[in-house]
Amino acid sequence: MRPVVPDTARPGQESVWDYPRPAIAQRSDRNVLIEHRGVTLADTRHSVRTIETSHPPSYYIPPSDILMSALRRSTRQSFCEWKGNAIYYDVEIAGDVLRDVA
Repeated sequence: MRPVVPDTARPGQESVWDYPRPAIAQRSDRNVLIEHRGVTLADTRHSVRTIETSHPPSYYIPPSDILMSALRRSTRQSFCEWKGNAIYYDVEIAGDVLRDVA
């Protein structure tokens, strides 16, 4: 296996290789907007951003800022040593089903 050689971050960018391990969670007031087919699924400035070495950031959004009526619980589950058990949701909008996207 070849060693991973990260690209150098450009001005204004972050490198996932500079993120900590173990992961950390930080409050974010950045606007997170998720839309599909013109429907706003989530819009918040109250998310939690998690960062961990070599992983892209993940944003966790409060349910009050999500169009919960567009979500259907999936059968998928996973476990993370840091975050614990996770459940997933499918998104159903205008006849489209996006599996395990939330």
